[in-house]
Amino acid sequence: MSFGKLILIICLFTPSVVVWADGPITSLDSSGVPAGKAFIYKESAGKPRRMEIYFPPGHDTKTARVPGMILFHGGGWSGGSLKQFQAACHYFASRGLVCATAEYQMLSKADAAKLPKGETKKRVCITDAKSAIGWFKQNADELGIDPKRIITGGGSAGGHISALATMNPGLNDPADPSDFDTSVVAYLWFNPAFSPDDSADQEVDAGRFIHDKLPPAIAFFGTKDTWLAGWDAVHKKVESAGNKNIEVYFAPDQAHSFFNKEPWRTQTLIQADRFLIKHQLLSGEPTLIAPADATKLILSRE
Repeated sequence: MSFGKLILIICLFTPSVVVWADGPITSLDSSGVPAGKAFIYKESAGKPRRMEIYFPPGHDTKTARVPGMILFHGGGWSGGSLKQFQAACHYFASRGLVCATAEYQMLSKADAAKLPKGETKKRVCITDAKSAIGWFKQNADELGIDPKRIITGGGSAGGHISALATMNPGLNDPADPSDFDTSVVAYLWFNPAFSPDDSADQEVDAGRFIHDKLPPAIAFFGTKDTWLAGWDAVHKKVESAGNKNIEVYFAPDQAHSFFNKEPWRTQTLIQADRFLIKHQLLSGEPTLIAPADATKLILSRE
């Protein structure tokens, strides 16, 4: 399959982006968000891998060159779906970004059990995420995006995958062109699932690839998330390396995947929006407004 050609799946709705109602909105109803325009960005393990893309209202792909964002769903490296970030992509497209969410290969328990000693099921996920980011960049002209202003991130396993896809120089698909890298300018991490156990497979260990020039990142965690130990270890290395552009917000008394439900979906997207404004990847003000009585995100888990 040609890496550089846009392969569009005909969608059963028109248009691909529903414009938000005029003025601020107080929450996102993810059940009413349509799928984005669907493209096949590669085949892996004999199956087509799909990416859904949301475009800003009135986006002219012939003239526009806006930042692009690509988010990866969670699901323990073995499940999950594109639905997780459809609402986020829909919102950020309404704010002016071309936003995508991409699926990726996931091994079954039986296939994972056949892997050589020292390899984990996470490797194939990372390889496909690298392909997705590379495809997004290679097709920048057709999508109306600036390939030098790509944002990535994801939730849980998807957050881990987005980090390794951009930090680890290995785990490449040999079928992908080598002249399109996976570097990005910012990360949105929704309780990324970094684990101390990843040290058993160094190719999937985010801590191993931390350096002093990481792009700005924002991360969200619940204070009762059992994955915090893995985050703490990686975050310590990030700070020790001298990176100053990492923001972390906590949802009081919330556990893993808290960001999938309201009011936290709206709260995290508002803060992510402000983060992107700060780094000149968006302009204006967030058009979401959290309910007045909603518990706020905090800067410390104490």
